[in-house]
Amino acid sequence: MPLTPRAGREHDRQILRLAVPAFGALVAEPLFLLTDSVIVSHLPAPALGALGVASTVLSVLVGLCVFLAYGTTAAVARQIGAGNTRRAMRQGVDGLWLAAGVGLAIIAVVWPLAPSLVHLIGAEGELARQAVTYLRISLLGVPAMLLVLAGTGVLRGMQDTATPLLVSVGSFALNAVLNLVFVLGMGWGVAGSAWGTVLAQSLAAAVYLVLVFGRHRAPLRPDLAGIRAAGSAGVALVIRTACMQVVMTIAATVATRMGDDQIEAHTVAVRIWTLLAFALDAIAIAGQAITGRTLGAGDVAGTRTATWRMVMWGIGSGVVLGLAVVVARPFVPGLFDAGPAMAGELLDLMWVIAALQPIAGVVFVLDGVLIGAGDQRYLAWASMWTTLAYLPAALLVVLAGGGLTALWLALGVWMTARLVTLGTRAYGRAWLVIGA
Repeated sequence: MPLTPRAGREHDRQILRLAVPAFGALVAEPLFLLTDSVIVSHLPAPALGALGVASTVLSVLVGLCVFLAYGTTAAVARQIGAGNTRRAMRQGVDGLWLAAGVGLAIIAVVWPLAPSLVHLIGAEGELARQAVTYLRISLLGVPAMLLVLAGTGVLRGMQDTATPLLVSVGSFALNAVLNLVFVLGMGWGVAGSAWGTVLAQSLAAAVYLVLVFGRHRAPLRPDLAGIRAAGSAGVALVIRTACMQVVMTIAATVATRMGDDQIEAHTVAVRIWTLLAFALDAIAIAGQAITGRTLGAGDVAGTRTATWRMVMWGIGSGVVLGLAVVVARPFVPGLFDAGPAMAGELLDLMWVIAALQPIAGVVFVLDGVLIGAGDQRYLAWASMWTTLAYLPAALLVVLAGGGLTALWLALGVWMTARLVTLGTRAYGRAWLVIGA
């Protein structure tokens, strides 16, 4: 889709204005969480292991609830595009009430199950005891954490990604300070780390509530019909996210059975993949906000051209990140103190990760565009089909006795299937539903 130089520059400015702050917010969180791990690592064993076990449970719960940010972004952006600011804020408030309700439900369900969940992951004895302590305290912060997701979605929908960046950096910096005080200063152990996180999350949630209800004067009362609608749209995004977690869980399970060197190399590779995904997700977040706004305004042509421009950004970013992986490849094993066997596996995986980046760039962008369009039902079905495409490839690796590189090539099959399903949908017109 050809663009004039002026139109292209205008789209680039819109994309960068939203994507750059979004990237900062995405990267800030894992960096500060890493700080938590460094602080807890100063405690006697098995404190760090307990943090890891409990964080695994929490990451699954929060990952499944990411629809609160994505769905709210799309709903608010569409109303903003239609020129209905009051209705946009009503949609945002519905998302906040849904977040609070889901958070309280998670506490009620997971609290009594905490010991069983940590045992399911394999924790026993003192490791399990500390993991349960961390998990149960952290559960008290889950409603605040989900309010932050929904509040982030409201501001992104209003085409503001700079404020979420400031809140993210501020809250996670506070989290690091509180962890230092509670864990090392006051000697509270892993419980101190959990309390620091809960307090920081609660303050961040309070900031979002002040912004939404104070600055933007949103209506406070809940709208049950709107909350049900937000929840219904969220179910499809939960299915989409769950399918992704199934794929990555199967990959980790297969890698674990290959041996210690393989699972360690796989773990490092997943962390590198995740870090790269944060960079590409920033463009996807811009896609959510821009697509919702342009479709809300009834601008199909503008949606098409913006989508095409973002796809070009996705490809370009993927190529740059792929080249960066190739350049960094010789140094990666040394960063993780890898032995010869693990280093060999890791060096092979770097080639696969680099090659997949341009595909990932397009996939993440189109995923964000379709979320912004409110096409969640298609995304749920597409995620199930692409998971089914991955399963035979993973099974073939197991049956044929393939190695870790073959397993990651199977993940490449999954990414290619996502490219086909999302690309086919974006090429058509069914997702281009205009108006509020």
